[in-house]
Amino acid sequence: MENEIMRFEEVMEFLSIGKNTLYTLLNNREINAFKIGKVWKIPKKSVEEYIERKVKEND
Repeated sequence: MENEIMRFEEVMEFLSIGKNTLYTLLNNREINAFKIGKVWKIPKKSVEEYIERKVKEND
């Protein structure tokens, strides 16, 4: 699914990171996401783009 939205917990598991690290990435806009009420909505594409940027930084 192209516009798949991931839940906060799914992103934590997908990236193998903790809650505080993910909050930091979201608040610093390193991963593009948005909130509906108090709930983060995180496009899977944004997570994939973040990974690609990090891989390129380490080349």
